[in-house]
Amino acid sequence: MLPYSLEIVPTGDEALDEAIAGVSQLGRLRELAPTDAFGLVGRALGDLERLDAALRSEGYYAGRARIEIAGLPLPVTPDLAERLARVEAPVPVRILVEPGPRYRITSVAVRPATPADAAAVAAVVAEPFGLAPGDPATAAAVLDAGETLLDRLRRAGHPLPADVERTVVVDHRDRGMEVEFVLAPGPRSRFAPPRVVGQVRTDAVFLQRLAGRIAGQPYSPERIERVRRDLRTLGVFAAVRARPAERLDAAGTLPVTFEVEERPPRAVGFSLAYETDFGPTGRIYWEHRNLLGGAERLRLEADVYRLETGRGGADDFGFRIGGSLRSPFLYGRDLTLTADGFALRDRLRAYDRDVAIASLLLERQLTDRLAVLGGPLAEFGRVGREDDMRPVQLLGATLGVRWDGTDSLLDPRRGWRVAFTATPAYEMHETIVFARLRLTASAYWDVTGDGGSVVALRGALGSVAGAERDRLPLDQRFYAGGGGSVRGYTYQAIGPRDATGRPVGGASLVEGSIELRQRLWGELGGVLFLDAGTVGRDPLLPDLGDLRFGAGVGLRYRTVIGPIRADVAVPLNRGAGESRGYGFYLGIGQAF
Repeated sequence: MLPYSLEIVPTGDEALDEAIAGVSQLGRLRELAPTDAFGLVGRALGDLERLDAALRSEGYYAGRARIEIAGLPLPVTPDLAERLARVEAPVPVRILVEPGPRYRITSVAVRPATPADAAAVAAVVAEPFGLAPGDPATAAAVLDAGETLLDRLRRAGHPLPADVERTVVVDHRDRGMEVEFVLAPGPRSRFAPPRVVGQVRTDAVFLQRLAGRIAGQPYSPERIERVRRDLRTLGVFAAVRARPAERLDAAGTLPVTFEVEERPPRAVGFSLAYETDFGPTGRIYWEHRNLLGGAERLRLEADVYRLETGRGGADDFGFRIGGSLRSPFLYGRDLTLTADGFALRDRLRAYDRDVAIASLLLERQLTDRLAVLGGPLAEFGRVGREDDMRPVQLLGATLGVRWDGTDSLLDPRRGWRVAFTATPAYEMHETIVFARLRLTASAYWDVTGDGGSVVALRGALGSVAGAERDRLPLDQRFYAGGGGSVRGYTYQAIGPRDATGRPVGGASLVEGSIELRQRLWGELGGVLFLDAGTVGRDPLLPDLGDLRFGAGVGLRYRTVIGPIRADVAVPLNRGAGESRGYGFYLGIGQAF
């Protein structure tokens, strides 16, 4: 074996340098497959052809590549392999590329394959498609432009378009390239009733009803992707693949097959989180993902947490135990039913709570972005403080609307969200009727276009109408401070207090946050943030002069289930008892 070292002399064009390194077997096989002198010469000779192809792919049609082994040029040195036997290892190898002038696109033409195709082809070239005179004559640009044209034809309802001819003429005198595409759009089509295959425990009729909503609709890749996504979000399948047919059926419609792979139906798991206010929080759960064969998810869970209220004692902790049942796509529509029932024990700074809560929520997805929801709720138990626990008997309803135009649930980089919920309720013990209103919105800007730098904004407004604050149960008031609110401040500590210094909450709320999320290296990112918030006694907006501000830094590590989050925050204008001086928060997913 003959060890060798490799130097690729930079050309000044980063893309060309990457292409050279990518095609060179001298580089890829240097450590993976050691070779002798004859093998080294053979690799180098093969690289010469690959380097010429790399030059042309980047638009350098007059470029020249050279390789020197131990200072001797290929292929003109006779008996090179024998001479290398006398060279001290490792043998130095150099790749030298002289790009020369870069060729440019001089003309681009797109023609229909037949006169009948003219209108469809004209529609797809009405907007720029990534290739124009003056652009570098790179192979990738030509291929991408052709794929863009075909993709536009598919989106226009042609499921089987073809690039029947692509002509590329290189003019070395003018250092230019002429490109011509000839397109055959194929017929417009509608979907045949799709098939779902691969299921074992899931009801085939249920799946057919879900996927069959596209039957008879005009073909579009977006409709296929929506069905694939709907099947995936059921939570039953580990993988869902869509396979459109390669030809239309006898009726002129396009068959589509969705291939699914089921996950194990049962799962047990746990999660841990930490905040300085809560201390450690633990959750354990058991769930069945497909209870009756229609992707019904039954989940039983228990949370235990300890809030550092400063009281001390072995009973200074909280818990939540209960379960939920979620049934998606009721009656073949984008309608999801969720039933929850939990027993809660809270020992917070603002109040103590020992209650049972139950709710039934119907959510209808009107579009890919817009959803409405509503359903009844109930709460029974006792809420108050150690020496003044009062009965609570509350019946109400949740009504809401949500718009989500972001690109990710746990790690959004662009788009915006807005949600409004109204919770009218009747408290039977105090005989009061009130409505809790909350509006939240967030927006995300991908500054660099590649997710490397993202600016995120969040705002929230809240109001309780229909009853004075002091008549409201303590757990129905608004509070601010802590993780998910104003970081750096103690949980629930911002806002009005009683004579003993304990928070009493408010009937109105204002919150806002701004974050700069910056990718640092690989999957690791950093965050700078500023939070603000306050609550007021009256249902109208609280006094903005009472806003409390918190600022901090954080780290994010991206995983397949979302970013792992660690934040440290400090208060900027804290009042007495509102903060210990810092806050530390650890969890999964972005803060908002």
